[in-house]
Amino acid sequence: MPWNESDLPTLTGRRVIVTGANSGLGFETARALAQHGAEVTMAVRTRAKGDAAAEAIRATGPTGSVEVADLDLASLASIRDFADAWSSANPDGLDLLINNAGVMAIPRRTTPDGFEMQLGTNHLGHYALTGHLLPALIAVPNSRVVTVSSQAHRMGRMDFEDLMGAQRYGKWKAYGQSKLANLLFTAELQRRLDRSGSSVKAMAAHPGFAATDLVFDRYPVKRSIGERVMGWGTGTLAQSAQMGALPTLYAATAPGLAGDSYVGPDGWMEQRGHPKVVDRAPGAKERAAAERLWSVSEELTGVRYPFD
Repeated sequence: MPWNESDLPTLTGRRVIVTGANSGLGFETARALAQHGAEVTMAVRTRAKGDAAAEAIRATGPTGSVEVADLDLASLASIRDFADAWSSANPDGLDLLINNAGVMAIPRRTTPDGFEMQLGTNHLGHYALTGHLLPALIAVPNSRVVTVSSQAHRMGRMDFEDLMGAQRYGKWKAYGQSKLANLLFTAELQRRLDRSGSSVKAMAAHPGFAATDLVFDRYPVKRSIGERVMGWGTGTLAQSAQMGALPTLYAATAPGLAGDSYVGPDGWMEQRGHPKVVDRAPGAKERAAAERLWSVSEELTGVRYPFD
């Protein structure tokens, strides 16, 4: 039988953080985990949207709980403040971190720290957040970190000579690079966890072709013809956000998964379907690139992991 939301285990007492939890995949992930007993922190950039999403989840009568916290993954200061506050309020540690939030295919913008917005939010923000929260994860045996990537990683290339697109920027090129970075980060994090003897597992997942409001969510842009066609396809052909969240939920909870597992839909070209462990592009398996990205990320963010 294909794996479904009903196959989630009882998560009573498990502490979870989901970034970008106010809509789309993040909302469905937070809802499902709370309905199965987890204590979920919905980490969101826009508090009003987060509060409304939390109320919607509470209305479903979950056996767990949801709370909302402010987090802007484009700001290293916001990330540090969130992690410090959460860790102080939860001294027993963190069972599960879902690195879900992201932006896609936007005109070139920079974060308050000077990073290109897509790499800064999708990768560097989650790199910094995971590093700040790693002591809380290590405190809980067999905790997990799940980072949401995309099939767009297959068109990505790490341009270390122009990582921020200052010389030449393409919004889809930058998006693909950020999603490739998600997988390289997951692989290198798992290698370092293994070396340190930690029981924490780093996983990755992708939703396939799912109907979410990720596209152009943060900035209003003029759509090209191709993007308008993609928008039509999303509305008519894509699977629901609830189905798109299944790979993340599987990576977060399925027993026996090896570290650095990558989970996606089991249908044609991994666009739709139920979750299974899937392969990744050759560029996402390059150890030298993963090690270099780690070093660059550490230098840019100033965040060093406890085992480094």
